[in-house]
Amino acid sequence: MTDHIEYDLAAAIAKWPDVPACYGWLSLDCRGAWRLQGEAVSHPGLRKLLDANYGRGEDGAWFVQNGPQKVFVALEYMPLVLHFDAAGDVFAHTGRPAGDPISVWMDDEGNVLLATPAGPGLLDGRDLATFIDACADEHGQSVDEATLLAALDGRARLRWRGLKVGHIARAEAAAHFRFIPNPAPR
Repeated sequence: MTDHIEYDLAAAIAKWPDVPACYGWLSLDCRGAWRLQGEAVSHPGLRKLLDANYGRGEDGAWFVQNGPQKVFVALEYMPLVLHFDAAGDVFAHTGRPAGDPISVWMDDEGNVLLATPAGPGLLDGRDLATFIDACADEHGQSVDEATLLAALDGRARLRWRGLKVGHIARAEAAAHFRFIPNPAPR
């Protein structure tokens, strides 16, 4: 799990009140990897800083607070990339717990999206088998391949951990989950 990097944000903003926000430099891909101008961030210290200071604004834009500066994040898809740990708990790509899922969705491309207390996220593809194993049909039976394929376009109903699995088009995810995929200056 990532440690939170502490600093006095109010003091930093007071010292440098006019630091402009940064756009177009930082992005998050579908695997939860940070990218600076398209290049993967490999430095462990920088990744730790990005993970520890990642959050969302009230307007739905996600950013990294870098001292007094907000560095807005362009999202390849969702604001969080989620994983299961060995106990089945949900964690974000930042290493922080995401909390118990509130709702679960399958998009038209077969991706699994979870609304969590930490924010909306894409379940990492490496955890799809674990997700599918925990799914049941509307009668509580394990799902077979035909049921799973029917669920992709909304013809079958699935449940996961007691939650109904909704169907959503990938193109509608940002509006549905109320986030800005590519923040820009106003």
